[in-house]
Amino acid sequence: MAEKTRIPAAEVTGLYGGLVKVGARRMLGKVPDSVGVMWHHRRVMLDLMSIGRKSEKWDALDSNLASFATMAAAASIGCSFCLDLHYFMAHNHRLDEAKAREVPRWRESDAFSPVERRVMEYAEAMCQTPVAVTDELSDALLADLGPAGLLELSARVGLMNATARSNIALGISSEHFSDACGLPPLAARSAVPHAS
Repeated sequence: MAEKTRIPAAEVTGLYGGLVKVGARRMLGKVPDSVGVMWHHRRVMLDLMSIGRKSEKWDALDSNLASFATMAAAASIGCSFCLDLHYFMAHNHRLDEAKAREVPRWRESDAFSPVERRVMEYAEAMCQTPVAVTDELSDALLADLGPAGLLELSARVGLMNATARSNIALGISSEHFSDACGLPPLAARSAVPHAS
């Protein structure tokens, strides 16, 4: 069970609530407490779920790169719910889970290629206030990914930034999805601050 949220979870009821619960169980194996929090404003919940599902169909960015970018953004912001969920999803989508578990400490890890490192650096730079993306990093990623890939990377990180910050503000934390499927724990992020 997750820690206490700042808005108490509502009981998810009714026909539509039943459908939401079935969908959550099918995708995640359980109904997260966050569904009850979001149930207080169903339109917001449905719209956020809709954009999330639509973004899963974007295909200009390699699936592993997309996963590493969203996880790097979640780690940078500090959203344990998002980080755990996306690690779990990397496992379920048969992505490189050995690399996915290293994302929180990607700067210290030797598991990543130069392109993967640039993608995660971009994700972190987008999450800073003010945004710290440089022309040099954008130019390198434009060469690596092409225009559509760089646009998708930006959109994915932007969505994760909004979702992660909302989760933290609402007190939504990890529900240990990765534990449920036996994944090794995520690597610990280094306590040493990095230079941008």
